[in-house]
Amino acid sequence: MPWFRAIEEFSDTKNVPESKRDDDPDQEVLPKVIEKTILPKITALVKSVWDPLSTSQTKNLVQLCNNIFAKQVLSKNERSRAKEDLMNMVVLRMKKSIEEDVFIPLYPKSTVEDKSSLCSKFQERRFWSAVKLLSNVLLWDGIVREDTIRDLGLSKLLNRYLLLNLLNTPPGPDNIEKCNKVVACLPERWFQDLKSESTLPELLNFCQHLLQYIKVLLCKIFLSFLFNSEETKEVLLLLVKVKALHVVEDFIEEYKLEHLKSMIGE
Repeated sequence: MPWFRAIEEFSDTKNVPESKRDDDPDQEVLPKVIEKTILPKITALVKSVWDPLSTSQTKNLVQLCNNIFAKQVLSKNERSRAKEDLMNMVVLRMKKSIEEDVFIPLYPKSTVEDKSSLCSKFQERRFWSAVKLLSNVLLWDGIVREDTIRDLGLSKLLNRYLLLNLLNTPPGPDNIEKCNKVVACLPERWFQDLKSESTLPELLNFCQHLLQYIKVLLCKIFLSFLFNSEETKEVLLLLVKVKALHVVEDFIEEYKLEHLKSMIGE
C-alpha cells in the first residue's frame, strides 16, 4: 500500500539522531496508524473472510501479523488493545472452525476395511481435513499464547477427534502415515525446553497410542515366528493324530493361519 509505505518512510528513524529519537513525536505516527487503522481492518477480515481450513490464507495472515507486529513498537508498559482484539478474534475463529468444521465419522472396522468403499473414503477425507486444520492452528505458535494454541490444537482437536480415528485405524502403513503427519505438525520448540523426561501433558494419550502400536507390532512379529516354526506344526500334528480337529480348526481360525489348514486332512 503506497500510503502505508509513505508513513513508514516518514517515521523512519535512520535520519534522526539517536539522542532525539525518544522525544521525536514523528515516531508515534506509524504505531498509531497501525493501532487505529491497520489492526481493526485485519480483525474485520479475520472475522468475515479468513477460513482457518485454508492453508494459504492462514500462512498469509500469519506472515502479515508478524510483519505488522514488528513495526508496532510499544513502550514497556503500553498495551495494544487493537492487537488483543485481533488475537481474540483469531482464537474465536479457530475455535469455531474446530467445533463446526471437524467431523470424523466412526464406522465399524468391517465397514472401512475395504479402502475403496464410500465409507472408508469419506472417513479418510474428513480425517485429513482435520489434520490440515491442526497444522493451520499450530502455525499461530509464537503469535497466539502457547497455552491457547496447545488447548485448541492438542486438547480440542488432536485428543477429541484425531486420536479416536487413530485408535480405530488398524496397525499398518496407514496408521503410521497418520501419526507421522500429526508429529510433523508439532512445533519443535515445544520440546526443546522440557526439563523432565516426560512429554507435554496434552500428548500423553497420543504417546500411549504409539506405545500400544509398538506392542501390537511386536506381538505380530512374535506370533509370525511362532506360527511358522516347525515346533508349532509338530504340536498341531499331534492334535490331528488324536482327532482333536475342532481344537486345531479353532486355533487356525482364531490366529488366521489358513496356510496350516491342509494339516487337518493329513
